[in-house]
Amino acid sequence: MTATASEGDDRIIRESGIDARIALIVQPVLRGIGFRLVRVHLSGQNGLTLQIMAEREDGTMTVEDCEEVSRAVSPALDVDDPIEKAYHLEVSSPGIDRPLVRKSDFVTWTGHLVKMETSVVVADRKRFKGKIAEAGENDVLIERDKAAYGEEPSVRVPYDTIADVRLILTDDLIREALSKDNRARKEAKRRRGEPDDDVSEGAEPDATEEHEQEI
Repeated sequence: MTATASEGDDRIIRESGIDARIALIVQPVLRGIGFRLVRVHLSGQNGLTLQIMAEREDGTMTVEDCEEVSRAVSPALDVDDPIEKAYHLEVSSPGIDRPLVRKSDFVTWTGHLVKMETSVVVADRKRFKGKIAEAGENDVLIERDKAAYGEEPSVRVPYDTIADVRLILTDDLIREALSKDNRARKEAKRRRGEPDDDVSEGAEPDATEEHEQEI
């Protein structure tokens, strides 16, 4: 768990350093246009690449949404100028094998496999692989994928010790992720008063939009 939460940031896993500074800039912009931040990461890929992972409150994220987010955050980044060099701005959806950053994410994806790293030793380990068995108020119960000899088959990991956690791609995860995405898109169309056409099962599960920006 990193960085102090900004106002309105309900994530339990957050950025540190320059990533945290960028998150503070883009988060209120995202909230203002109906999106929530998943993760910010500045990497040395292709010179410098600023990756902003976001989604709507219902968990959807289309290519058009990525373009909208890019157009909204670019001026804010220009004004605050947190990055001294030229960089690529990449806005994307969390994807199916997504990172989990909110307590609600653990609830939503209960029953699925994850890889997890902790910032401190928990039950003699800092790395875990297993199924989310239960998402509580203060911790998550992980059923180990392959418990070593002498280890308990499950372990409770406090949220405030988690440094990183990501879903593991499985057939069950793909089916459920696409089903959730389809339902969310249909509900969003109904709210907008648009025709309730069927959404194909492969509809944009990993939307990404890139925008190069010179600073």
